Amino acid sequence: MDQEKKIILFDGVCNLCNSSVLFVIKRDPGDRFRFTALQEPVGQQYLKQYTIDPSETDSIILISNGKAYTKSSAALNIARYLTGGWPLLYGFMIVPRFIRNWVYDYIAKNRYKWYGKKESCMIPTPELKAKFL
Repeated sequence: MDQEKKIILFDGVCNLCNSSVLFVIKRDPGDRFRFTALQEPVGQQYLKQYTIDPSETDSIILISNGKAYTKSSAALNIARYLTGGWPLLYGFMIVPRFIRNWVYDYIAKNRYKWYGKKESCMIPTPELKAKFL
């Protein structure tokens, strides 16, 4: 696989996470990102490789240039590469991580209650399949 691709691991049964994946795909004309659900074997492999405990980080992880970003750092680093005004959000990296992650954790903790949950992971359409590992 191309070393330049950034890999997004996401909660495959979370409606918010699945919507976020589609949001990123629509704003990724440079085709920088690839995706896999945390529940899939490839996602599990990345969790082991980067020693990430899914009970502590269970929503979104970005693997970029051999480094794993979690929680708010993952979200802001993803925004950095999107089209439109989204890269401006990267400026929030100046906010201390514990504050950013508090907000992130609050949303992550309530995501099933607010947005719902699927019975199984999203199955990408044939045209999107190439973007998934």
